[in-house]
Amino acid sequence: VQLQACGGGLVQAGGCLRLSCAASASIADIYAMDWYRQAPGKQRELVASSTVGGSAYYSDFVKGRFTISRDNAKNTVYLQMNSLKPEDTAVYYCNADLGPLLKIDYWGQGTEVTVSS
Repeated sequence: VQLQACGGGLVQAGGCLRLSCAASASIADIYAMDWYRQAPGKQRELVASSTVGGSAYYSDFVKGRFTISRDNAKNTVYLQMNSLKPEDTAVYYCNADLGPLLKIDYWGQGTEVTVSS
């Protein structure tokens, strides 16, 4: 599965962005579609996850501000980011997790988000 992320950019604090991640194959049966981020000098961290069962998970630092959604018909997962903060500045990566049995992940190339204060 190839993943193409886009939608990053420069935004002022308090602003919003919507990231998109288009997959080259069907995502309907993919265990989880995730968004990660990596800020300069920091480790990559999970931002949000959308499971095949329809559940969504958010890390505490984005709860109430970010929303993950997946459109299986378009093979695309989205991350709506509202009330952005300077600490949200990072490269955001899309991930397709095939689950605990297959233990295979696919990564997109990343899209950069910069939030100015």
